[in-house]
Amino acid sequence: MAGSETLTSSSYYSTSSTNPPPEHAWCDAHQRLLPHWKSLNDSSQPPIPISISRVNQFDAARLDVEMSAMLKEQLVKVFSLMKPGFLFQYEPELDAFLEFLIWRFSIWVDKPTPGNALMNLRYRDESAVTGRGKEVRTGLEGPGLSASQKIWYCLTTVGGQYLWARLQSFSAFRTWGDSDRRSLARRIWAAMQRIEGFYKAASFSNLLIFLYTGRYRSIIERVLKARLVYGSPNMNRAVSFEYMNRQLVWNEFSEMLLLLLPLLNSSSIRKFLLPFSNDKSNGSSSDETLCPICHANPTIPFVALPCQHRYCYYCLRTRCVTASSYRCARCNEAVSAIQRYGPN
Repeated sequence: MAGSETLTSSSYYSTSSTNPPPEHAWCDAHQRLLPHWKSLNDSSQPPIPISISRVNQFDAARLDVEMSAMLKEQLVKVFSLMKPGFLFQYEPELDAFLEFLIWRFSIWVDKPTPGNALMNLRYRDESAVTGRGKEVRTGLEGPGLSASQKIWYCLTTVGGQYLWARLQSFSAFRTWGDSDRRSLARRIWAAMQRIEGFYKAASFSNLLIFLYTGRYRSIIERVLKARLVYGSPNMNRAVSFEYMNRQLVWNEFSEMLLLLLPLLNSSSIRKFLLPFSNDKSNGSSSDETLCPICHANPTIPFVALPCQHRYCYYCLRTRCVTASSYRCARCNEAVSAIQRYGPN
């Protein structure tokens, strides 16, 4: 049996050696198997899932807003010597101009906005990304926004916000909401309210989807398929929040003190701390004859019954309110009569 197999193989090799394949046989086999090989290659390499930090995307949007506010503040200082209220009527145009400048020198020239640059983010055309093939290394590859996407982004963000702000100010100035129900102005105002409510509902729905998937933080980005991805896979975000956290803590602490200090009774605290004080000479009876606030002789006379001693009425009234058991410094009599008789 083994001998027959050896004979068969030897006869096969002798036959193949005598009849070689055609010259272009390997090219034909390559062209025939290439589509099948590509399909196997694509199916064996699924898209690489990437996760972009939601905090970074929100921080980038906030930083862009702060940058626009800083530019606006500097521009307002230029017109500080002009008539007051001059820039108020042109505020929508000013905001649109600053937003256009940021768009022109960032997105239009394929560069990230200031906030995106600090957060290591860039815009990517998600519709042009296949996510497959040998070119994928980290999942962050992909082309930037196309020219049409950039133009539509400018028209919706800059132009749309300007037109809506100007229309709202114009309708408020003309009091469209208070006009007759059947008038055209009232109908336009009602349509504006419905559009605004629909946009807010859509924005809230997009926010929920963004928190779940981490893609497209705004409706405009979702419609244009402009996704934020990391610009460099090996770079951390360039913003340190230590100073900001320290500033927030001090602001909250100062606000708490401003809220609580007016509610504290300074006289009670002074009486409580007086036994623990080293300098007790300030509590002598000679100082009690002076005004407890201005530390001078009373300028507004008042007869404190029943001892007929003259005091500043307002200072004495303050003492009686803060301490119900306040007594006269000379005769040690209670001066609660001020509560009954008043300044007369």
